Amino acid sequence: MSAAALSAGPGGGRVDRSFFERDSVKVAPELLGLLVTANGVTVRLTEVEAYRQDDPASHSFRGRTARTASMFGPAGHLYVYFTYGMHYCANLTCGPEGFGSAVLLRAGEVVDGIEAARARRGERVAFRDLARGPARLAQALGWDRGDDGVDMVGSVRAGGTGFSVAAGPRTGITKAAEVPWRFWIDGDVFVSPYRRHPKAPPREA
Repeated sequence: MSAAALSAGPGGGRVDRSFFERDSVKVAPELLGLLVTANGVTVRLTEVEAYRQDDPASHSFRGRTARTASMFGPAGHLYVYFTYGMHYCANLTCGPEGFGSAVLLRAGEVVDGIEAARARRGERVAFRDLARGPARLAQALGWDRGDDGVDMVGSVRAGGTGFSVAAGPRTGITKAAEVPWRFWIDGDVFVSPYRRHPKAPPREA
């Protein structure tokens, strides 16, 4: 991450809005290792996926709707959606305003506020699974549709370094299933398992 992406204010190490005002495919791998704080819980990001308006797998592909309005900017805000009639998933918006682009926060490690995360996720949930998966991460951080559009600049800050970043196809989608825009910390136990959607086209031999 460039030094320009970190604020020089009293909260040193916090990510500046300019960090998000770039292509989501460039932002996504640089989010790994960063710390996201919300509602008394801090998560170290271990896995993310990039989506863009020109990407057929993206919610913004068919243009702005009431549901996807937050994806179209400004950058550095939350885009929260409801899926499968039971789960919320959270993204950080990216790119220029007016272009629907975001990074899905797929997994992380709870590094602060563990008790608050357990209260939301359940006392019997293994520590490794508190935020390992997009719905689990959103639940641990206490996010729902009411948080859609919230400005996250100031709530994302620098974290650990010295790890290797891996890239591969995104999880559970049927369109553009082979596009390698999922990024994760290689070998990290807090990364979620890859699951190819059963309706995705077969891989080419």
